[in-house]
Amino acid sequence: MQSAISKGINTKDTLLKVPFPVVKNPNFKFIDLFAGIGGFRMALQNLGGECVFSSEWDKYAQQTYKENFGENPHGDIKEIDEKDIPDHDVLCAGFPCQAFSIAGRKGGFEDTRGTLFFDVARILKEKRPKAFFLENVKGLRMHDKGKTLATIIRTLREDLDYYVPDPQIMNAKHFGVPQNRERIFIVGFRNDLNIDKFEYPKPLGLQTAFEDIKEEKEVSVKYYLSTQYLQTLRNHKKRHESKGNGFGYMIISDDSIANAIVVGGMGRERNLVYDDRLTTFEPITKIKGEVNREGIRKMTPREWARLQGFSDKFKIVVSDVQAYKQFGNSVAVPAIQETAKKIMEVLLKHKTL
Repeated sequence: MQSAISKGINTKDTLLKVPFPVVKNPNFKFIDLFAGIGGFRMALQNLGGECVFSSEWDKYAQQTYKENFGENPHGDIKEIDEKDIPDHDVLCAGFPCQAFSIAGRKGGFEDTRGTLFFDVARILKEKRPKAFFLENVKGLRMHDKGKTLATIIRTLREDLDYYVPDPQIMNAKHFGVPQNRERIFIVGFRNDLNIDKFEYPKPLGLQTAFEDIKEEKEVSVKYYLSTQYLQTLRNHKKRHESKGNGFGYMIISDDSIANAIVVGGMGRERNLVYDDRLTTFEPITKIKGEVNREGIRKMTPREWARLQGFSDKFKIVVSDVQAYKQFGNSVAVPAIQETAKKIMEVLLKHKTL
């Protein structure tokens, strides 16, 4: 592991000129692991927090992060010595889900070696932040027949000595964005703070639909499906339906909510929309067939950004391919922010900030 963390070329001047500058007079400090494009950072900065360290290995995500926050995240967390990470109040991480080779054998901390959760665990062990906030896919509950989550919780509670309430499945649609996105949230507090109660936020009761985040103006013809591709999708869906499967493309009406945006597979095709504002049907990319006249198109990267709760100030500086990947991998900012707000309330109540 590298012995020191360099500050690179991040200057105070740079950090203040970006869309989301550093917080002046912060109330708390946090770190942003597996940072992606900064969904956690956005949420916690909105609550008055200062990000003192970030890590993300994907070079395109790093580019987007820097353009928006003025800071290039450090690379592979496996190469960072935990002793070199600055002190912080809250550790945030949307770590990838991986099976543990000997999960369930009650080896606790040692069971997590070789996984990316181990990097979260070793930092918690060394830096002892007051709280942590972890996010993962809903499937983590059943991953490796439940052994993966069991090992994670046991490690956090028994080996690392944190109070960890039962993880909660949270849905982005309950926090002001029109997307049916379920994710598991895991929150914890250091045991010596004597915190023994935490309640995840309740749904905000905000009713939103795709029309609330739909592009205001005509979008490029490149987002509209060709007649041949549209027919391929219809044939594909018909084949699955004949076998009793529900898999296939979906068209989201303006007054409904989107399916979870995901990377790969049918990620974009499960969230097609109707938009009859196209005025030129001359393709600008190579397509088979013609541009469809039914007004069926993919959502744009900006619409995906809005589905995740990113404001329009957020700069999209990469190709569409990378942008879809980045927003599909991101957290839903409003759900993160409401949960982080509850964490802050508990810490303030116990006078630890």
